[in-house]
Amino acid sequence: MRKHLWWIIGALLLFSVTVISWKPSSVSKNINGIVKTGGTLTSKDFFAQYVNQLYQTANLAQTGMDIAVLQKALTGYYNLKLENKLAKNSNIITVVDFNKPSREKRMWIIDVLNKTVLLNTWVAHGQGSGNDMATAFSNNNESHQSSLGFYLTDDVYIGKHGQSLRLNGLDEGINSAARARGIVVHAADYVSQGTINQLGRLGRSFGCPAVSPEVSSLVINTIKGGSMLFINANTANYTSKLLDENGPANFLMPAAADTTKAGSTALISKL
Repeated sequence: MRKHLWWIIGALLLFSVTVISWKPSSVSKNINGIVKTGGTLTSKDFFAQYVNQLYQTANLAQTGMDIAVLQKALTGYYNLKLENKLAKNSNIITVVDFNKPSREKRMWIIDVLNKTVLLNTWVAHGQGSGNDMATAFSNNNESHQSSLGFYLTDDVYIGKHGQSLRLNGLDEGINSAARARGIVVHAADYVSQGTINQLGRLGRSFGCPAVSPEVSSLVINTIKGGSMLFINANTANYTSKLLDENGPANFLMPAAADTTKAGSTALISKL
């Protein structure tokens, strides 16, 4: 009898230790499944969650956008916002991804505040940058190459391509000569399904992000006057201070940490 009693006491002690040391697995994971010691998430984790939420809500995966490209664009957007370089209350970003071939719709205009895609369309690259894929980029005049990086949209004028939108490059040595080179958003007949059917790719510009005449007015009138445009490609030659996530992550963290209605309102007020 005494032997059985000791077995029971031992089993109870083992069970108690197991219960005390057990913690729910959700405590140490964030929304993306990233394990953190003690369940603490950094500001960059919250920023990644915010990017993921926008990506999912706007159904950007269905349009073919890479979430890593969206994260770069949003990083630049919030850095520019913190520097007060964007137009007041600007919640529109334009993203061009030259990792994709010209026959794919690789330009997105996104409403960050409402988490919606306003337009997903074709965009041309420069003749000197490549055929279907853009692989070479330059800030030099007469290179006929596209330039990567962050831009601010400026004023609209009527030029040889009709209604056109001037761009100011923000990355020194990368796209800072855009204004002097005449790099603008304009309509081009070679940006069309017909050209893709004929050539297997779009036609090419002299370096401008040219769009279809069918959507050029919509594009220009939506993004003109101080919004951000980001042209992306995976190349070791591109770096930018606007890709530093520290400022945007810290800016968004307090609101991102609060999932209540009040927290959502606080985030909207920051935008």
